[in-house]
Amino acid sequence: MSEFLEVRGLTKRFRGLIANDRIDFSLAAGALRCVIGPNGAGKTTFISMISGHLEPSAGTIRFKGRDITGLSLVRRAQIGISRKFQTPTVFDNLTVVENLELAALGKPGAAAARHARIEEVLEITRLSDLARRPAFTLSHGQRQWLEVGLLLANRAELLLLDEPTAGMTSEETHATAELLHNLSDRFKLTVVIIEHDIKFIRDLRSPVTVLHLGRILMEGTFDEVSRNEQVRNVYLGTA
Repeated sequence: MSEFLEVRGLTKRFRGLIANDRIDFSLAAGALRCVIGPNGAGKTTFISMISGHLEPSAGTIRFKGRDITGLSLVRRAQIGISRKFQTPTVFDNLTVVENLELAALGKPGAAAARHARIEEVLEITRLSDLARRPAFTLSHGQRQWLEVGLLLANRAELLLLDEPTAGMTSEETHATAELLHNLSDRFKLTVVIIEHDIKFIRDLRSPVTVLHLGRILMEGTFDEVSRNEQVRNVYLGTA
């Protein structure tokens, strides 16, 4: 059986710069994976090619067994690949539930099913009590959760999250780790997370992929990665 997401030989060149170099990467459905590495390691370029924001120079991307390497950004979103950037983008003057209703309209279905999905999303993102509040009144962490909720309401299957805990309080960061585990367990979503917050990565208890100079340096558990001397040297700037 093919992997839910399968990347082979993925490469991106910007003139003389190789941002990603022949990356092989795969995930099963419902998996959580952290992608870490020092600045300039190629993390954002990597997920940008998966989302369709950048075109690979070489290599292939397969999603649910289908080659999507040449598929447009819009078509990838339509088949369930969603990207969340570091700064949340929501409709500030709409309420939380109105934001979710708009997102849910992006997929066909009966009104009752959309309503049930929205209620489920409100509950899992801890926004049920805030459903009638305008989005601009939410805290930074709540806005981040709302944007994840928009992707859920639109029935995303693969989430690509770029530093989802940036600017959050420690309590919000811990709650975000719980949220992502719930998405994996309850919705069977597959999630790729770029993150720098080591405590958050440890709390996630998910496999970690380390990028360095555009290549995969190693993959393993958080403990395996954190104990690796080469990884430590990379973060200290000695490799």
